[in-house]
Amino acid sequence: MSLMRKALLAGSTNMWLRERATKAAFVRRSVSRFMPGETMDDALRAAGDLKTERITTILTRLGENITRIEEAEEVTQHYFEVLDKVAAAGLDAHVSVKPTQLGLDQDLDLCRKNLDRLIERTEQRNNFLWIDMESSHYVEPTLDLFRYARACTRRVGIALQAYLYRTEKDVESLVALGCAIRIVKGAYLEPPEVAYPKKSDVDENFFKLCTRLMQPDALAAGCLLHIATHDMPLVERLGAWIAEHKVPASAYEYAMLYGIQRGHQQRLAREGKRLRVLISYGEYWFPWYMRRLAERPANVWFVVRTMFG
Repeated sequence: MSLMRKALLAGSTNMWLRERATKAAFVRRSVSRFMPGETMDDALRAAGDLKTERITTILTRLGENITRIEEAEEVTQHYFEVLDKVAAAGLDAHVSVKPTQLGLDQDLDLCRKNLDRLIERTEQRNNFLWIDMESSHYVEPTLDLFRYARACTRRVGIALQAYLYRTEKDVESLVALGCAIRIVKGAYLEPPEVAYPKKSDVDENFFKLCTRLMQPDALAAGCLLHIATHDMPLVERLGAWIAEHKVPASAYEYAMLYGIQRGHQQRLAREGKRLRVLISYGEYWFPWYMRRLAERPANVWFVVRTMFG
């Protein structure tokens, strides 16, 4: 892992840096590249704009590790409103939530009840709910929550991180269930005992996990793969594998973040590929923003240019 990536990931949890950076005008300008605004309505407008380009979306409110149990109820009610507004607007926009937003740190039973309520509203609105993955400490309880949810509905998916050694076994354990799985590289600062430190190893594991989820037994079980990366050589490599193995279009979607690799997003859409863009919004954007910078050095240079723009 590069020193720059380590520094950015460490900075994502630094409260002193957060308090100062979020007040800096050039930081707020650069953030607008990666998110359309801080409000739900900002996200819905962006989803509507992308719909005109035949690009579908996922909406997620930023923030994790709530500190008061009352916040979990507020988050749950917020996503009720998102699901209602998405249905009213006729958008193909899923919802993604982090377990620590629903009270995982405070009360597991309450977290499960909030998840139950979100599943119920998701079913009512004919939508789909993604459970996001957080740092390695949360993988096991998050998988437990997902298996619990998957036993209740097929309208739920989970994000898994290619940089963790354990993910290969986690994927294998879910294949027979016919799960929807979003494979991401991973964006938290993890020790080398837990995660691959070299980018090349993460890339290779990402490819391995994705192709595993498109094998005949996974397809027969009904698995849906989200190929969630902006690494275009990796996208092209997987695209060639998909073509060679004649994988049906219904078995996978590409997934990218709002504002990143915009030209490639538009190209995939023009080519008729299924693409779902994750739109993040909310006031608690600093940790997420720093992780986005850590993903690609080009993002850091964009911020530098913004300072002098």
